Amino acid sequence: MTDENTHFGFQSVPLGEKQDRVNEVFRSVAGRYDLMNDLMSAGLHRLWKDTLVSTLRPPRDRAFRHLDVAGGTGDVAFRILDAGGAQTHVTVLDINGEMLKVGAERADRRYDGRVDFVEANAEELPLEASTYDAYTIAFGIRNVPRIDCALREAHRVLKPGGRFLCLEFSKVDVPLLDRIYDAYSFNVIPRMGQMVTGDAESYQYLVESIRRFPPPAAFARMIEDAGFRRVTYRQLTAGVVAIHSGWKI
Repeated sequence: MTDENTHFGFQSVPLGEKQDRVNEVFRSVAGRYDLMNDLMSAGLHRLWKDTLVSTLRPPRDRAFRHLDVAGGTGDVAFRILDAGGAQTHVTVLDINGEMLKVGAERADRRYDGRVDFVEANAEELPLEASTYDAYTIAFGIRNVPRIDCALREAHRVLKPGGRFLCLEFSKVDVPLLDRIYDAYSFNVIPRMGQMVTGDAESYQYLVESIRRFPPPAAFARMIEDAGFRRVTYRQLTAGVVAIHSGWKI
């Protein structure tokens, strides 16, 4: 047991409680999670995810084993399967069974034999070491209570030469736009969440969690500390999001 605290949005909570609280957030919004992403970002999340997959460049001519973490609804996984060849296989891993249920329903029979869904914790992957060619996590790492553990696990399950890619909200670095973005985030998104999902509190947490996430340079150092090399990041849309990259060498 530990009395260590962490943050849940702007609240300070015991480390052991955060995961349950995060799970409840995503159980509450699972059914309309992707719809809310469309509304909140005016569809930009689709472009950001497309950019993530084009950065990954899954091969079309050979076997490729991919792990997509915190990707329960399959939004990123399906893009990777469409971009890769017939020998591309994606494991979608998420701690939240409701999100995975949405993904499995969306997958239907389109990707028979090429995708599987695993309910597990990013901090303790029930997967063998040096198994995957690449690992992605999109808009999920900031919800992990112990980010350092998740990064070390990512490094462990990747093959030598494997690539880690993380798409996450970042820090808007354009004067005036940062104020507009803050006003939109805190005044509009929770109300939108209430109207669409009946849950304003979950979206209040989500916008607060973005503000508590480390700035890109600090997160890049965390990736390096986990053992990755050639670590870089690329900010998109005036810094609203960033794609972080690292290699297991």
